[in-house]
Amino acid sequence: MQIQPILSSLRKHKIPAWLIVLEIALACAVLCNAVFMISQRIGEMHLPNAIDETGIVDINVQGADPKLANADVPRDLAALREIPGVKAAAAFNSVPLSNNGWNSDIATGPGELMQKNAPNVATYYFTSGGPEALGMRLLEGRLFNDAEYADSKLGDSYIPTGHAAIVTQSLAARLWPDQSALGKQAWVGNDYHYTVVGVVADVLRPNQNGQGLAGFHWAMFFPLSPASALNDYIVRSAPQDRVRVIREATAKLGALLPNAVVKGQTFSEIRDKFFANTRSMVWMLVLVCVVMLAVTAFGIVGLTSFWVGQRRRQIGIRRAVGATRAHIMQYFQTENFLLSSAGVGLGMILAFGINLYLMQHHQMVRMPWYYLPASAIALWILGQLAVLGPALRAANVPPVVATRSV
Repeated sequence: MQIQPILSSLRKHKIPAWLIVLEIALACAVLCNAVFMISQRIGEMHLPNAIDETGIVDINVQGADPKLANADVPRDLAALREIPGVKAAAAFNSVPLSNNGWNSDIATGPGELMQKNAPNVATYYFTSGGPEALGMRLLEGRLFNDAEYADSKLGDSYIPTGHAAIVTQSLAARLWPDQSALGKQAWVGNDYHYTVVGVVADVLRPNQNGQGLAGFHWAMFFPLSPASALNDYIVRSAPQDRVRVIREATAKLGALLPNAVVKGQTFSEIRDKFFANTRSMVWMLVLVCVVMLAVTAFGIVGLTSFWVGQRRRQIGIRRAVGATRAHIMQYFQTENFLLSSAGVGLGMILAFGINLYLMQHHQMVRMPWYYLPASAIALWILGQLAVLGPALRAANVPPVVATRSV
């Protein structure tokens, strides 16, 4: 089919044509970014977490006397380990996905922290038995030895004096790509550096820090002697024993620490709470996409139906001189494809601009290029489906009726 007659007709109907183009452009821009954000959020909810999620519980203690921590923490751990069914217990500064964690910029040298690309890392501190309590999986090197826990003292800076650390597999790949992390130096500030003694399978951080899905696994672990900053007791047992362990653990610690507030929850509950807002956001974005596509489709149907009514005489003349129903349908479908292409082209520019804005102001990561053609194809298909009804009505207009209409 020749394009020139279609372009000539569109020039005579500039306002409706521009309305469809702008509507498709807006739909393309919103669809690209919304689908990208949906995929990011779903990806977060399904990120692997190499700990025993089904077997651990968190017993949080608030209000204990910090001056007595050196004596209270070992006593509390001993009481927790006496509970039947408990496999391991340790004191932590924070728990994965708890939304309450410590973060530090980590570098491979003392001068690199001033660089903008130094990764922000979740820092976990725990007492002896921490890896066993979490159920961490060692991939390279070793875990901490007793001397390293004993050497760790929590000062005013909350940084242990021991010089050993364990990193996750993702953080090791980020800091030392294509190299073994064992024996490497990791710097926290310009005054504190630690030797990597082990690499563990990826553990999720307590909170997301705007560094994409990969950054969710950037975590570092330090050995620490009992201290006031360790307010979470992670206790590991068989999955079926978790409820009983929480009940007995809170009762025991409540008796040992009468002035403190002791609360327990399973890690499954922690995960559900952490991703509750994410699930709501996913459904909201899905609704936005559905509404946007529906509005776009109805807009195309309405304007195309208006055009069919306005061009009944033109359609009838074409039918009278030999145009078939297939020709009429092809005309409107080609016309819609041209408008959709113009809208998609403008929409891709808008989508890229929106993504840049979100990156600069809302810690969004860059949208991969393939979201643009995927959204374009979706809108092309939507446009063809939306124009199908009006095109069929135009093709079914009898030539005699059309040519007699005013």
